[in-house]
Amino acid sequence: MPSVTVKLYSVFFKLLLKHRLQNRIQSQSDDSDAFGVTSRPEESVAAVNPSFADGVATKDIHIDPFTSLSVRIFLPESALSPPEPDSKSQSRPRARIPFKSPDLNGNSQSNQPSSRRHSYGTPTAAARDDPGKPSNFEESSRLSLGRRNSFGSSAAHPHNAKLNGNHYTGFSNDAESLSLRSSDGGGLPYRGYSPLIGNARKLPVLLQFHGGGWVSGSNDSVVNDVFCRRIAKLCDVIVVAVGYRLAPENKYPAAFEDGMKVLNWLAKQANLAECSKSMGSSRGVAAESKKSDLHRHIIDTFGAQMVEPWLAAHGDPSRCILLGVSCGANIADYVARKAVEAGRLLDPIKVVAQVLMYPFFMGSVPTHSEIKLANSYFYDKDTCLLAWKLFLPEEEFSLDHPAANPLIPGRGPPLKLMPPTLTVVAEHDWMRDRAIAYSEELRKVNVDAPVYDYKDAVHEFATLDMLIKTPQAQACAEDIAIWVKKYISFRGHEFSY
Repeated sequence: MPSVTVKLYSVFFKLLLKHRLQNRIQSQSDDSDAFGVTSRPEESVAAVNPSFADGVATKDIHIDPFTSLSVRIFLPESALSPPEPDSKSQSRPRARIPFKSPDLNGNSQSNQPSSRRHSYGTPTAAARDDPGKPSNFEESSRLSLGRRNSFGSSAAHPHNAKLNGNHYTGFSNDAESLSLRSSDGGGLPYRGYSPLIGNARKLPVLLQFHGGGWVSGSNDSVVNDVFCRRIAKLCDVIVVAVGYRLAPENKYPAAFEDGMKVLNWLAKQANLAECSKSMGSSRGVAAESKKSDLHRHIIDTFGAQMVEPWLAAHGDPSRCILLGVSCGANIADYVARKAVEAGRLLDPIKVVAQVLMYPFFMGSVPTHSEIKLANSYFYDKDTCLLAWKLFLPEEEFSLDHPAANPLIPGRGPPLKLMPPTLTVVAEHDWMRDRAIAYSEELRKVNVDAPVYDYKDAVHEFATLDMLIKTPQAQACAEDIAIWVKKYISFRGHEFSY
């Protein structure tokens, strides 16, 4: 059972959330604001930190002049490390190195066998062939049964950057500090990471969609900031957290369209970076004499910088992952479907996998968990119905709406074309059965779609860890990193247990 702290916090959370939802239902007007809002005044916001003070640099970008759509980029300090060698050039087998996962503060700690999960289903190749398996493996597996169950699976963090005041230097990637005047008029320099586009280390890009029941939450909230920092460190990826427009100011399909806008923006950024690089290389040796020319940014007619330097220097668009939390999982699944339909129109973006964390799926025919756990922790069924009424237009409201039910007939594209999909569910989440059913349908058409089921966990357990402090949160982030690295690592299963 969940701890007493979780139970008490859940009671106050549900009362406050239901009160806010009811007030918005009563006060909503028929006139929608196309610009929209991406956060609420009551939301605690985390300040940006562009200088790797805690191992991850962040920046906010408003990417659409016609709406409030924005992104927060999380760049891990590992981007300053040497570029990874191409997998084709690795002729010698690499020695197997015990995986050390950084904790929330960036410190490395060895994962003891007893802390790992117990898996059901087909084991991975690394699990079968691991020569370092401890002698007490059976005992450690027994001890780890309480962590989570998974089923349906088919399948050195070097720090070479050195700190010199506020100036960062990476291997073959000299970085300059930006000197911008502070907004308070004090004239103090604002220091931030500015990469030089060259022989920089390329990292996969993870597109993250926050939760909040369509009407709350934000990409720059404190809880989402902590979660994204953890994912960026463990998965060794650039996290792009999407600040999509909220309901009821912007109803369906605004949030879904915002998700596709960001994916198209990433594709545009990749193409602009390539164009900028080719333009710079044609200038000859004389261009190399000027340090500013190394940036080679494309400038639009208003003088605004169109190429995002962090993504241009460190982003690898051919290794893109989608991760959605709660209602954000619905957006991630929609974006994955649209990416499949778009095909090569999104080049060079390639969605290689998606992670759906306790999806916000519903349906008109109740499942066993929807009946048994209707009054579960944090998000009960009545509260979620209020959220859906605020999100869907009144004339379209249905629990079998394509945004709510992923298994309705006629929804394209065919499931066999979907990318590998990891589904995370919690034991005390009333929406768990429908998420599991969706994963089962994917596995029937040979899509790698495991389900990680966490014991004694509640909805949003991994993303509300800052508030409820559950041991499953760190375990879940580590498990996501292990699975994701199968599809983003040049070295394949070398990172798997």
